[in-house]
Amino acid sequence: MSSAHAPASNPFKQPKAVWAVAFACVISFMGIGLVDPILPALSTQLHATPSQVSLLFTSYLVVTAVAMLITGFVSSRIGAKRTLIAGLILIVVFAALAGLSDGIGGIVGFRAGWGLGNALFIATSLAVIVASSSGGFAGAIILYETALGIGIAVGPLLGGELGSISWRGPFFGVSVLMAIALVATVVLVQPTPRPRRTVTLLDPIKALRHRGLLAMGLTALCYNWGFFTVLGYAPFPMGLDEHHLGYVFTCWGVLVAIFSIFAAPRLQARFGIARTLYVNLALFSVDILVIAAFTESRPILIGAVITTGIFIGVNNTITTQAVMTIAPVERPVASASYGFIRFIGGGLAPFAAGKLAEHTNVHVPFYVGAVSVLIGIAVLAGAHNLLSEAEQAQARLAREKDTEESRQQTLTEDLGPA
Repeated sequence: MSSAHAPASNPFKQPKAVWAVAFACVISFMGIGLVDPILPALSTQLHATPSQVSLLFTSYLVVTAVAMLITGFVSSRIGAKRTLIAGLILIVVFAALAGLSDGIGGIVGFRAGWGLGNALFIATSLAVIVASSSGGFAGAIILYETALGIGIAVGPLLGGELGSISWRGPFFGVSVLMAIALVATVVLVQPTPRPRRTVTLLDPIKALRHRGLLAMGLTALCYNWGFFTVLGYAPFPMGLDEHHLGYVFTCWGVLVAIFSIFAAPRLQARFGIARTLYVNLALFSVDILVIAAFTESRPILIGAVITTGIFIGVNNTITTQAVMTIAPVERPVASASYGFIRFIGGGLAPFAAGKLAEHTNVHVPFYVGAVSVLIGIAVLAGAHNLLSEAEQAQARLAREKDTEESRQQTLTEDLGPA
C-alpha cells in the first residue's frame, strides 16, 4: 500500500467536547430523514399534493444552502461556540413551531427557519470537530460522517414511530432532542480561538474561483439531485404506512452509516479518491435507473432505495475529506462554499420530482435523477488532477500526525514513570 493511500486512524478516541458536538450533529441530521415517513400522511391529512409536501425539503435545504454563505461571517465574529448555540436555539424553536402549525404552508415556512439554524450549526460543527479532534483530520471527517449516517438512520425510525401517533410528533421530538444537545454544547464545548482574519460575506463566493472546490461542489449538486429525488419522492410510490416507511429508511440509513465509517476509508486506501468516486457514482446512477424502471414494483423499489445507502455513505465521506483538503481557503469558508452548492441541488430535487411526476409519470423523476448523477461524473473528471493533489495532501497530513504521535511516545518513554 502506498503512502498516498494511507488509511485513516481511529476516529473514536475523542474529548468530551467533540462527542457533545457529534451528538448534536446526529440530532441535526435526523431532521433530514425525519419527515420521510410522514410525507404521504401529510399529503392526505393536510390535503396537499406530493410536490407541495416536498417543499418541506425544499424550504429547509435551500435556506440551509443560502445561509451557508453567512456562517463564516457570523462565526468569525462571535466565535464557533456561540454560533453553534445560536443554530441549535433556532432549530429547537422552529421545529416546535412546525409541530404547532395547522397547515402545509406554515410547516414549510417554519422548516425554512429550521434550515437557517441548521446552516449555522452544520458549517460550524464540522470546523469545531476538525479543530478539537484528537483522531487526526481524516478521523474527524469520519466521525462527522458517522454522525450524519446515524442521524439519517435514526431519523426515519423516530419519524415513523412518532408519526404513527401524530404527524406533529416528529417535529416535537426533534425540538426536545435538540434542546438536550443545546445543553450538552453549552456545558461541554469550550470556546475556540477566533480566526486571525474575520470572514466577509463574499469570501465563500470568492472561494468558488478555485476550480477544484467549484468542481467538487457542482459534482455534489448533481449527486444530491439524485440523492434527494430518492429521499424526497420515493415514499409516495411505495404506498407504505408511517411505521413501514420508517423501517425502510432506517435500513437505508444504517447502510449510509456503515459505509461511511468502514467501507469508504478502505476503498479510498485501496483505489484512491478518483477511481472510488467514479465507480461509486456510476453504480449509484445504475441503482436510480433500477428505481426508475421498476417504480411500480414495491419489492424492487424498496430494495433499490435501501441499496442507495451504500453509495451515499461512500460518497459523503470521501467527498467531504477531498473538499476540506483541496480548498486553498480556511476550512469554515470551504465548508460554507461547498454546502451552499450541494444543498441547492438537494433542496430543488424533491419539488422538481413532484412536479415532473404530476406532468408526466412516476418514472420520469428518477430517470432525471440518474442522468444528473452521470453529469456529476463528467464534472468531477474535469478536476481529476486536483483529486490527485488532495490525495497527496491527505497522505502528508497522515504522515505528519504519525510523526508527531511517534515523537510524543518517544518523549513519554524517555521521561519514564513519574
